[in-house]
Amino acid sequence: MSLRELHNMIQAGSLPGLILLYGQESYFIEEGLQAIRNAVVLPEDRDFNLTQFQGRDFQALDIIEQARTFPVFSARRLVIVKNVHDASAGQLEGLLSYLEDPVPETVLLLTAEKIDARRKFYQVLKKTGTVIEFKKIYENQLPSFVRELAKSFDVTLTEGALKLFCKRVGTNLAGVQGELEKLVGYLGERDLADEEDVAAIVSDTRIESIFDLTDALGQGDRSTALMLLDRLLAEGQAPLMVLAMMTRHFRQMWKIRELVAQKVPQSELPKRVGASPYFLKGLMQQANRFENRHYCHVFSQFLATDLALKSSGSEPRLHLEQLVLEIAAVGSKR
Repeated sequence: MSLRELHNMIQAGSLPGLILLYGQESYFIEEGLQAIRNAVVLPEDRDFNLTQFQGRDFQALDIIEQARTFPVFSARRLVIVKNVHDASAGQLEGLLSYLEDPVPETVLLLTAEKIDARRKFYQVLKKTGTVIEFKKIYENQLPSFVRELAKSFDVTLTEGALKLFCKRVGTNLAGVQGELEKLVGYLGERDLADEEDVAAIVSDTRIESIFDLTDALGQGDRSTALMLLDRLLAEGQAPLMVLAMMTRHFRQMWKIRELVAQKVPQSELPKRVGASPYFLKGLMQQANRFENRHYCHVFSQFLATDLALKSSGSEPRLHLEQLVLEIAAVGSKR
């Protein structure tokens, strides 16, 4: 089921009492959650008829108690449990009795990044409720999504503008909406965006994120590097491309360290290492954080990660996260 089909279900007044929204596309999950919330409980009634829980720390009995409480001056009440993928098997099993006998006056809405379909909880939920998966959209689906979202702002993009917009923003749909809102603000009273408008206001977020990641690694900022890595992979960036950019960045740093040791004039460094003069100062500062022995170890980790990513059955995210942690550990040993 798509987000549009969910909206159709809401408009038809056929919203079920048990709903699970899950998948890799958090944008669609959040949009679906907001649509359901707005349909079930009016803003002025939410103090009495809306309760939220988090998957990591809920007690099953608390959820059941809230779900079995009759709504106050409203046709239905809403109980939301976010991130049920964080819940333990025991927590989920505690909800089985309610799934098998739900209250018609309550909508129990669950969200998750992923599910284990082998668990009895999800098997029962699939039989008694509605389970909706939102997958990441592919590159070829992005133009139609951007076109429809732009239409909701009463804005049209020319073909050239649409192509450039999609190229710059990528498939991070929250980023798509943010950049589109910027573009709409830039247009003012105009309702047609051309390629020049997009070039002037829309950030090339994918490229910027990659450079932000390599900078965070060079600076030893482990938490930022892990966050940016997660974002890039969620946007659909190829793991081998991310690894290549990491390797390139550290190759430049190592070259700078060697050339500085050889007393090569600073004015020659950008050309010798293939870097923009604008970024030279930052690269030099990062280069000094690592000694030659550290670079040797880092590049051995690059090679090991490259081989792991190319092996069958590999888990790219885990390998790249481990690489980030290895580099952070090396950079701290001075």
